[in-house]
Amino acid sequence: MNYLQAVQEINELFPDFESELNTTKTPNSYSVIRNFTERIKNMIRQNDSNLLFRSLQKIDKMYINGDTLLKNAIENTFIYSLDNYTAFCSKEYRQKIFSHISSDLKNSYSRQIYSYGI
Repeated sequence: MNYLQAVQEINELFPDFESELNTTKTPNSYSVIRNFTERIKNMIRQNDSNLLFRSLQKIDKMYINGDTLLKNAIENTFIYSLDNYTAFCSKEYRQKIFSHISSDLKNSYSRQIYSYGI
């Protein structure tokens, strides 16, 4: 899956997503994941669990089926910022969010969190 296919996946949840990307000068894997991550961040803040969990399933699917660029964008944008977005959530809500993330993404998250400074 490349970034264009990822846009189609995200459009299933957010029909206006593609038009939002048109404001980006050069759409690529990083801009797609950055915009999707911003939406996920807003869902976390607004406690929009239903759409959040469906979005997490999409990002898992993109990570598992994505090409190298898409995977790197997910690791360096979504995974990198996940800790910041969930820092002020209740412990229960944070655990619920992480329970909806695949083991592949959890492993990537653990590598980033625990390998800092190495």
